[in-house]
Amino acid sequence: MASESARTPQPQDALTNARPTLLPADLSSSLLGDHHSKYYVCGSIAALTNVMLTFPIQKVLFRQQLHGVRAIEAVQQLQRDGLRNLYRGLLPPLLQKSTTAAMMFGLYQDFSRVSLDRAKGTGIPEWITRSFAAAMAGTAEAALTPFERVQTLLQDHRHHGRFNNTAHTFRTLLSEYGVRECYRGLVPILLRNGPSNVLFFGLRGPIKEQLPEATTKTGNLVNDFVCGGLLGAGLGIMFYPLNVIKSRAQSQVGGDFQPTREVLLTVWRERGGSLAMLFRGAHLNYHRSLLSWGIINATYELLLKIV
Repeated sequence: MASESARTPQPQDALTNARPTLLPADLSSSLLGDHHSKYYVCGSIAALTNVMLTFPIQKVLFRQQLHGVRAIEAVQQLQRDGLRNLYRGLLPPLLQKSTTAAMMFGLYQDFSRVSLDRAKGTGIPEWITRSFAAAMAGTAEAALTPFERVQTLLQDHRHHGRFNNTAHTFRTLLSEYGVRECYRGLVPILLRNGPSNVLFFGLRGPIKEQLPEATTKTGNLVNDFVCGGLLGAGLGIMFYPLNVIKSRAQSQVGGDFQPTREVLLTVWRERGGSLAMLFRGAHLNYHRSLLSWGIINATYELLLKIV
């Protein structure tokens, strides 16, 4: 993702201009190695911050996606599970989301730099080149599907007696079913990641342009939070059905791999052919995404300034 320049984010500026740093040059260099690695590091730390703050909300949302229950029923399920199990399944999203965010921001920068260099003199519009870079970064993130797979199993109360922790779940899946089982739900993840990345990086700058001009560091931080939050919330609603399909597919252990369309039709029938039931939990997802992506975007931009 591009760094912010003045009020308006210009992605190309991050590739050509140096950003002022709050750390001494020698310390920054020793921490980050090379100039481009900072995007990976900042993205990863931003995601870690977000996961630690919002994991309980995500767990309520997951129960709604999987069982189609109301938020209060999902909370009651967690209360019955007990405080000990509240952060059960935390390690997979910590590993997955920190790595995913590092890839999302870092690979976007790298793919953009390479694509722009190769597109020079070809007449290809820059927005097409950057959209391709964003889609490639999102597709690459799908390599981390096994983390989402394990997180789904650990959060599903029906599997509490079978899977003890992250390492045990990975060992069980690999020994009893093979690597392929770890990638159950890959198709909806691919359908989600590429397009959502294109929209996130493509709309981030224009949305921030519409916000009141910030004249202080706090103002910039607030704008980054609002910009990221609005984008995350909107994209969360747009791609919510794909997350429902993914959760349903990944809650199964063993057996045939059902096509994405078949999983959708199964969920649709089980929920009475109701669009409202299909989107049950979307309101909580909206608020969680608003908070999560606000935290990620604001933390990422703040870290870029620091390093």
